[in-house]
Amino acid sequence: MPVSDLTVWAVILILGVGTYLIRWSFLGVLGGRDLPEWVLRLLRYTPVAVLPALVAPLVVWPAATGGEPDPARMAAAAATVIAGLWTHNVLAAIAAGGGTLALMLYVLG
Repeated sequence: MPVSDLTVWAVILILGVGTYLIRWSFLGVLGGRDLPEWVLRLLRYTPVAVLPALVAPLVVWPAATGGEPDPARMAAAAATVIAGLWTHNVLAAIAAGGGTLALMLYVLG
């Protein structure tokens, strides 16, 4: 069923305005105010929660393998976690994970 150009542009416009208002509600209204200490304390954990949520599906169900678990990616994820815990350095963890992935893809074919 074809959709008219007017409908497409109306949806784009509505979603754009909605996105702007959602972001403005935090930045425009709360941007100049001091947040309570308990909110700031909780916000420190946001990146720690969001990053694994973004990466985990790519490790467990990678599109490159049709959604099947892959030993190379599991090994790379394990190497990343181990390097991160051992060195407390994000760049070292990324390098360990990337190097392990490249090595395992080469070894496993």
